[in-house]
Amino acid sequence: MGRKKPDESGIETLSGIDGAFLNLESAATPMHVGSLHLFETPAGYKGNFFASVRRMMESRMVPVLRRRLAALPLQLANPVWVQDEIDLDRHIRRVRLPKPGTWAQLEAVVADLHAELLDRSRPLWMLYVLEGLATGEKAYYFKIHHAMLDGQAGVALAGALFDTSPDAAPAPRRRARTMTTAAARPGTLALVAAAFRHDAAQYVKLVRELPGVVRTLAGIVRSSGAPDLSELKRSISFGPRTAFNVAITPERGFATAAVPRAELKAIAAANDATVNDVVLALCSGALRRYLKRNASIPRKSLIASMPISLREQGNTEMRTQATLSLVSLASNVADPLKRLRAIRDSAGATKAVARQAKSIIPTDIPLIGVPWLLGALASLYGRRGVVDTLPVLANVLVSNVPGPPVPLYVDGLRMTGYWPLSIVEHGVGLNITLMSYAGNLCLGFVVARCAVPDARELADDFLDAFEELKQRMQKPPRAPRAPRKAAAAKF
Repeated sequence: MGRKKPDESGIETLSGIDGAFLNLESAATPMHVGSLHLFETPAGYKGNFFASVRRMMESRMVPVLRRRLAALPLQLANPVWVQDEIDLDRHIRRVRLPKPGTWAQLEAVVADLHAELLDRSRPLWMLYVLEGLATGEKAYYFKIHHAMLDGQAGVALAGALFDTSPDAAPAPRRRARTMTTAAARPGTLALVAAAFRHDAAQYVKLVRELPGVVRTLAGIVRSSGAPDLSELKRSISFGPRTAFNVAITPERGFATAAVPRAELKAIAAANDATVNDVVLALCSGALRRYLKRNASIPRKSLIASMPISLREQGNTEMRTQATLSLVSLASNVADPLKRLRAIRDSAGATKAVARQAKSIIPTDIPLIGVPWLLGALASLYGRRGVVDTLPVLANVLVSNVPGPPVPLYVDGLRMTGYWPLSIVEHGVGLNITLMSYAGNLCLGFVVARCAVPDARELADDFLDAFEELKQRMQKPPRAPRAPRKAAAAKF
């Protein structure tokens, strides 16, 4: 689907998927994503990091950050985006950590900030410069609504904001600040017309492409190279009920971890697997440890929900282009290597189908008359009795986002950590998102505290699972047992 460029009035329509993130949002389930950035400082650093960050945002204010929602009457269709001016005093804030400024205190502050809804009357993003780290390092937390972009678009946004060299490039010339007047803003009729044109075009597109969808699905079924159906069935079956799968409250927890990506690649290569397979195996190992310590490991395997990108190569437009898949975590397999290979087979079956079906999975859907209904359904699903009654489709949300391979800088300060934060939902109170950055894999564990009281436990369990898998890889294969000699005959 082509990029949704603003029309002459500056109106830009939302895709149906992006609109769903808005309509499903509630106080208990904010639908923004975020990232925590850490920067090293040289000895004797006397610079003003807050001022440096503000200059970066001011000089590189890309259009996506100027988007503001314009709602339609009676929620007949999704709102639309209009371009607006940014008041940086409202979007960039300073937050001082409690003394003594430990890493755990920083994680706790970020968790509380991640729990707060964004103000829909303004562009849907905030940046908090976090001051007072005992180490002297600098940090900030950035959040932006998922309706504005997905993980890969977020990486593209980072590329537009940060420097790739410690020698900061001169800031681009700022355009003159001209506040949008009420008279210059598009009227209600223009907003409604743009939204209805968008949805009408989507209905036409769905009808036009329906024959091709049917042919593709039939080809997948007939294909002699179709993945093993037993593996696919194992991935799409319901998961067991765990402490993670409850109606959630607004309180959030957050913890970080990081592992060398080169070591993950070596493990993957030795097992004819992908780095993503290894990541899933480590997530499974962490969940096994956590459940064994706090409850019990279910006999049935946990199921992970994972996004699959639908972006074409080189596509960096700022909107969501992904769908969700289900993968068995083989959490009922005790041996870490056997678990990895079981996940490899399960994930391979899912990815094979996704590759064949990619061309027919929509990245946009019409939602005329539906937005208010989605909000009502989300509210209903959030009731504890409803969540506890329905089957568990997925136990955990896991996302692996390819990030910048080279170090990034702000005003000459090198970014040493780039940890993602994502969304938890009713029924799935745990999200593990991973971002590759400059040779490391940075993990962000976001939890609903009613489901997981201490996110740090899970982060430490992941690191322990990583060490266990490495040690298991180092053990030499067991030599085949020699056949027993026949006992000598006695006379």
